[in-house]
This record gives sequence, C-alpha cells and structure tokens, in this order.
Amino acid sequence: MKVLLYLENQSSMSVSGIGRALVHQQLALKENGIEFTLNPKDDFDIVHINSYGPKSYSLLKKCKKKGIPVVVHGHSTHEDFRESFRLWKLIAPFYNNMMDRLYKRADLIITPTNYSKKLIENYKGVNCKVVAISNGIKLEDYEYQKENVEAFKKMFNITNEKVVIGIGFYFKRKGIDDFFEVARKMPDVKFIWFGYLQKILTTSYVLKCIKNKPDNVILPGYIKGNVIKGALYYANCMFFPTNEETEGIVALEALATRLPLVTRDIGVYEDWLTSGVDCLKGKNNEEFVGLIRKTIDEDCAFIKQNGYKIVEERTLDKVGSKLKEEYELLLKNS
Repeated sequence: MKVLLYLENQSSMSVSGIGRALVHQQLALKENGIEFTLNPKDDFDIVHINSYGPKSYSLLKKCKKKGIPVVVHGHSTHEDFRESFRLWKLIAPFYNNMMDRLYKRADLIITPTNYSKKLIENYKGVNCKVVAISNGIKLEDYEYQKENVEAFKKMFNITNEKVVIGIGFYFKRKGIDDFFEVARKMPDVKFIWFGYLQKILTTSYVLKCIKNKPDNVILPGYIKGNVIKGALYYANCMFFPTNEETEGIVALEALATRLPLVTRDIGVYEDWLTSGVDCLKGKNNEEFVGLIRKTIDEDCAFIKQNGYKIVEERTLDKVGSKLKEEYELLLKNS
C-alpha cells in the first residue's frame, strides 16, 4: 500500500496548522511502515487530500476516474473559516463550495475530533464515512531541554517575569482580541503571542486591536524551533481563547509540555478536555483572568499531569495505526 499525501501550495501552507498536520501524517505513516509519497506524479494506491483548492479537486476527479480511493482530510469546516482573513465574508461562499465539493465526492473523510466529525456529517451531500483521528503529537520533540528555555529567556530578556503565551494567526476567530483585553487587565504579567499574518490578509478589526494593544503584549511574529519550545516550558500557561477549532495543535503542544492550558469553553473540547482536571476553561475575559491567576498563584501539578495523559493517547504511532486501519478498510471495500 502506497499513499499520496497531498497538500496544495505546500510551501505557503507550511506554517499553518494544516501544514504541520501534513508533517505529522508523514511521521505517523513512517511509524507504522506505510509507504507514502508527496508527488502526485508517482504511483499510489490511495490519495489523502489535505487542501480545498482547484488543484485538489482536479486531483480528486482524476483519481475517481482511475478508481483510486480518495481520502479528504477535514481540517476545516464552514464554522472555522469565519472571522479569519480579510474579506472572509466574500471569500467564504467560494471556499465553502470547494470544501463541500471535495467532501461530497470523497470515499472517506478523516477529521481530528468528534466535534468536527458531527459538523461535517451534517453537511448536505456528505454520504461517505467520517472518522475522527487526532492530528497527533510527537512527544519526544517536546521533552524539556534547558538550552531551549535559556534561548527563549535570552530572546525576550526575561529574568523571573510571569509569562503567558498564545500561538496562532492574527485571526479574531483565534481570540487575539480577547488575548489583548485580558493582558490589559493583568499589567504585571508579560503576554507573548507567537504567530503572524500578512497585513493585507488581516482584517481591519484585528489590525486596530494590534495598533491599540497594551504595552505588556509582545508580538514577535512566527517563531519555531528551540525558542518556542523554551516558551512552552517557561510560561505559566498557554492562553488559547479560540472561538472555533477542529482540534488545535497548539493545545496539544501545551499539554505535551505540561503547560497549563487556559482555553475557551467551546464544543470542540467538550468530550476530551475537562476543566479543572486536565485544563482550565472559561467563557469570558473575567473568567480568563481568574484562571490565568490560578496558574500563576497555585500548584497546578494535578492539571499538568492529567493534561499529559491526554496527549499520550494521541502520539503519532497511535495516530498512524488508526490511519493504517482506515486505509486498509477503504482499499478492501473499494
């Protein structure tokens, strides 16, 4: 069995959650001895499409014509495209239409959570099997290393300050506006938002929020490698006030580094994250302030350890095993 893992415009998508999910897929398949290619010109038995553009749809049609089973990955939903890029309201009908066309013609849809599974199953015209498989996490990449923490502290000139981090594009959907407002209420704490979006793609609302951000917020842009890993270990918590997700790889990263996760109480986390047990969930900025204070002032060892147990069930070897099972079923029934 050989699988084509396909992502349209791969280079420009590399810093996105979908780009990182593609890397995880490759590692997960390697862990389970599954041969794969990224080149659509190669021979393959199954195609696993990770994007929603015209090239992706063209590939789907070619594969359907040849009798090659098509897996479409449900990274996105109609719901999580809202409040994202500039002019998203104008773009959404075209984006959703392309997404729907791929979902309707897929032989199998894989999506990260039961929440996104239910959303996609209810889209008109989706008749194939939809299965929930996490994007997964490579735990060994998130083991503590002192030099990573020192690299982070050096970059941001940190001695013993309290630090809260957030990660994501400059999207209102990601809750960057609430990140700023909570920071404004906690001037004694340093807030750092890792991520970036070109100005031309950023909504005027978010640009205004950035212009008026409080002084205790730092926006270093997109940073990877040892600095971001050091931040995950040094910070007091990950504040992820997202309004909509299909999973959120950054939430898994926080849990993998035993960093307390403060997130919004939304549907995607309802059935696998429990507030006060493995994370802390809030509904508004007042609650977020209290929860962040809790991570600063109290011992959260219980929450940290339980959070780590969550990601132990989402390691890439386990993700790859589930992918292999679904691929084999699809080939058998095709």
